[in-house]
Amino acid sequence: MGVELILNSANINYLAFARYSAGNYDGQIFAIFVIMLAAAEAAIGLAIVLGIYQTFHTIDVEATETLRG
Repeated sequence: MGVELILNSANINYLAFARYSAGNYDGQIFAIFVIMLAAAEAAIGLAIVLGIYQTFHTIDVEATETLRG
């Protein structure tokens, strides 16, 4: 959640700088890139949770202590 907030605040800065700069689209391009990065991060996190659920049939963190081995 913290990483998402940091990425969104960076997007706001990129778009603000693009708005008040000389009319180029660099800030908007960077913001789209950051949005794609955040979507990929969420997909990887979901894949990890689904992998743990398929292996242990639970999402309880205490039940997954065999991964430390």
